[in-house]
Amino acid sequence: MNKKLKVGWFSFTCSEDSTILFVELMNEKFFEWKNLLEFKHFRTIKKIGELNDIDVAFVEGAISSYEDEERLKEIRRNSKKLVAIGSCAVTGMPSAQRNFFDEERKAEIAPILERFKHREKVVPLKEIVQVDDEVPGCAMNEERFLEVLNKYLKEFGVV
Repeated sequence: MNKKLKVGWFSFTCSEDSTILFVELMNEKFFEWKNLLEFKHFRTIKKIGELNDIDVAFVEGAISSYEDEERLKEIRRNSKKLVAIGSCAVTGMPSAQRNFFDEERKAEIAPILERFKHREKVVPLKEIVQVDDEVPGCAMNEERFLEVLNKYLKEFGVV
């Protein structure tokens, strides 16, 4: 059996447009990728995922809650490489719009933030964990994503 790149795809606070784009890419590249990729975790296509022995974690979205922060740290601990996918993961925006609310609006949403244990500020992934690569765009830049994927296919000896 050929070696496969063990990947995880994770999504936090965002529109999940990069996830949709990735699924569309899989429609186009299924026969090419089926012998190259092993999905350890990807809730969009797999109900139960594993969070261990991941070569590359692709993480979409910004971090807006303390629960998400802990989950991101767990993903980082269980992945050899972590790639920020899309604008929210790379810069925090547009998911981080509430960081720029005026005092009146901040007071209005304060009970919601407290109730759901949200962070005071929404942040990009690199403010919490080491990020090895970034794929910007909303949705992600497809060409850059394919470059990063191919880089890791080579680095991990799959191709």
